[in-house]
Amino acid sequence: MSEKVLLVDDEKEFLDIMSERMQERGMTVKTADSADQAMAMLEKESFDAIVMDFKMPGMDGIQALKNIKTKKPELQIILLTGYATVEKTVEAMKIGATDLLEKPADLEKLAAKIKQAKAEKMLVVEKQTEDKIKDILKRFGG
Repeated sequence: MSEKVLLVDDEKEFLDIMSERMQERGMTVKTADSADQAMAMLEKESFDAIVMDFKMPGMDGIQALKNIKTKKPELQIILLTGYATVEKTVEAMKIGATDLLEKPADLEKLAAKIKQAKAEKMLVVEKQTEDKIKDILKRFGG
């Protein structure tokens, strides 16, 4: 089963090239040119991983990461940046980023991170389901 990825970046050319290359590797890819558009798409669809630019006009990657993790903590988000610093990396990881990669991202490395993110999301969803079942059993004395 292929990975379903939401690719978010304000550079249309980057979106087109990366989307095409990721699809050639068997991934299902949707794109958004802003964090606001990505947030709207997440209300309607589920993704195995989100690959998002760190620096975008309007809502940047860090703010989008915070908003997404608040609403959907199971989502795995990989941030891409051309301006990585230790401080930014630490901040992103504290908020819950799955990883932070430097642009231009090596596609092999990114594909491996996406597969890993999908596996981690499945574990989180299984744990959430298990917790819900335990709560239901507790309420009914089981």
